[in-house]
Amino acid sequence: MKILFSFKYNPVLFILLAISFTLEVKAQDPEFTQFYANPLYLNPAFAGSARCPRIVMNYRNQWPGISGTFVTTSASYDQQVDALSGGIGIMALTDKAGEGTLKTTNISGIYSYQLAINRKFSIRFGIQGMWAQKVVDWSKLTFGDMIDPRRGFIYTSNEVKRDVPARYVDFSAGILGFSENYFFGFAVHHLTQPNESVVSGESPLPRKYTFHAGANIPLDSRGEEASLSPNILFQRQDNFQQINFGMYYRKGPIVGGLWYRNSDSFIALIGLQTDNFKMGYSYDVTVSKLTNKTAGSHEVSMTIQFDCKPRRRKFRTISCPSF
Repeated sequence: MKILFSFKYNPVLFILLAISFTLEVKAQDPEFTQFYANPLYLNPAFAGSARCPRIVMNYRNQWPGISGTFVTTSASYDQQVDALSGGIGIMALTDKAGEGTLKTTNISGIYSYQLAINRKFSIRFGIQGMWAQKVVDWSKLTFGDMIDPRRGFIYTSNEVKRDVPARYVDFSAGILGFSENYFFGFAVHHLTQPNESVVSGESPLPRKYTFHAGANIPLDSRGEEASLSPNILFQRQDNFQQINFGMYYRKGPIVGGLWYRNSDSFIALIGLQTDNFKMGYSYDVTVSKLTNKTAGSHEVSMTIQFDCKPRRRKFRTISCPSF
């Protein structure tokens, strides 16, 4: 079966899409440029890492210059719960591709546990359970048997629609290690590789492996708090692989960042950070052959950090970037 999103008709694009959908296709997770601004999505071990209640919201519009853009939104809540000896978190995500033709929704519950190795170094372990649904809007699809050679898409397709969404349960796990000035983490998502096929057959969701690390370097800035934070992110999911490396600079409430990802984009970021509120905007500048067509990628993040009663025993928080 061949499935085509409703792009404006272009012979070359039509042929490429037709060929691509005759081959085996495996999905990849949505990605966020501001990965530290979406900590529970990056690594479940981040749940409760700020101790006090935290609400995080993210919006990403990838390649808006191309018809059938990818739009991803997420929201999460987490905090440390002393009665459970760990952190808890909930997260919801919606991803729309092909102008809403393919929609993925998932809801997660997360638990993490922090272990102090010594006075300077701690480890957090996190586990995540997720319920997900993937559904196709068949009214937005076009098929090969709908085409008239002269007049285009005018016929009714004989393809059998699958009205039942793909629903599945998934599990992930992660670990964090951190001290006052450096941190690293590793996470594995989709441990069970669930079937997410929206048509007949099997389409297992490949495992995603994530490694991230960085450091926080305080700077002397004439009485105003300032720091540099070099970071690296490595992700692999099936045959897809990406490496992000770059630097954050913070002075007072202002944060700036510059990143390079693989060989396809530069990333610029500007953010505002206070004790209780954080907001950031980033723009991915595409440098591949798609440069003039994609209009880049836009991403906005917002975090609300609530105050809470101080804990009797010292609780070490992670000193990593907020974006």
